[in-house]
Amino acid sequence: MADGGIDPIKTRQRIEQALSILNELGLPRAQLNERSALTLLALLGLKPHDEWADASEPLCGITLMMDFFRNHYGKEYKPNTRETVRRQTVHQFLDAGLIVANPDRPDRPVNSPKAVYQIETSALSLLRSFGRKSWNKNLATYLSSIETLKKKYAQEREMTRIPILGPY
Repeated sequence: MADGGIDPIKTRQRIEQALSILNELGLPRAQLNERSALTLLALLGLKPHDEWADASEPLCGITLMMDFFRNHYGKEYKPNTRETVRRQTVHQFLDAGLIVANPDRPDRPVNSPKAVYQIETSALSLLRSFGRKSWNKNLATYLSSIETLKKKYAQEREMTRIPILGPY
């Protein structure tokens, strides 16, 4: 918006696009929500009026992500929801290979208050093509190179259901 305010239409469109991407990447239903979409957008440094081709790879801690939600999308999350963002979104993004933890200092403890996350390089390359003719081809190539989180979770659930037979 010309006055520097938050454009609710552009904001909603961008969140919907991010949700569509997360769905196409195979994230489970529990991660197909506004919080996860905003987290992805923060990890790309992508504001509502930016082009997908301009996505970047800032180092983001959870608090910085939540500041991004508020400052650029008008979505306020209370400070006590940091752990929800971490446990219900960031951990799944890590498991999916979508982001990496502490690329600036890999030896930083995972529970450090200085923990940061960054979009994974091949995922950034893919996401920069969103909305272009090359998207579907790039998506297929990307997905063929990774195991989707949804499939991984389904396999883990199936493994826990294997009966143990035999005399003990």
